[in-house]
Amino acid sequence: MAATVALFVMAFGIVLSSVAADPDLLQDVCVADLTSGIKINGFVCKENITAEDFYSNVLAKPGLTNNTLGSLVTGANVQKIPGLNTLGVSMSRIDYAPGGLNPPHTHPRATEMVFVLEGQLDVGFITTGNVLISKTISKGEIFVFPRGLVHFQQNNGKYPAAVIAAFNSQLPGTQAIAATLFAATPPVPDHVLTKAFQVGTKEVQKIKSRLAPKK
Repeated sequence: MAATVALFVMAFGIVLSSVAADPDLLQDVCVADLTSGIKINGFVCKENITAEDFYSNVLAKPGLTNNTLGSLVTGANVQKIPGLNTLGVSMSRIDYAPGGLNPPHTHPRATEMVFVLEGQLDVGFITTGNVLISKTISKGEIFVFPRGLVHFQQNNGKYPAAVIAAFNSQLPGTQAIAATLFAATPPVPDHVLTKAFQVGTKEVQKIKSRLAPKK
């Protein structure tokens, strides 16, 4: 009986690991056809490819940070670089004005690693046990945010800051906590938010109005 159980557990583990892992590549490249109407888990491969499918200068220049949050994320994912399709990697550049914040958010499909190009940032993530893991990082230093956990970065210095972020996904996805809850379409019901955040309806409506997409 014990041997049977052990074999079952081992077989289940093998099946689970094979399902959870990305499949091996079956071709050298699969450049995304971003114009295809066919929807799959990823993108359909296009036939004619060039070097331009694997190239971009999208991260070369600092992003404009003259916005409410004082930060800007510039992505270099499969939607910008079609050659990344099936390769499981992408990058971003994040620029911060003094005091700028990349607000609490998650990446449901990737772990993130940031490398500080310039400046100094306060960074952190929160575990599922509600423990804050935080640190101040400076030029040349690295910090890692585990996949799916809520995290943030803020420039508390007097000068602009910037990082390069790397992800183990061609399209990590981002859910900004505030916008996800208060600017969803259709909207999350007020009574859900008032009970969750222990505030009144007027406060919830005020936050919704501030986060509503500009028309």
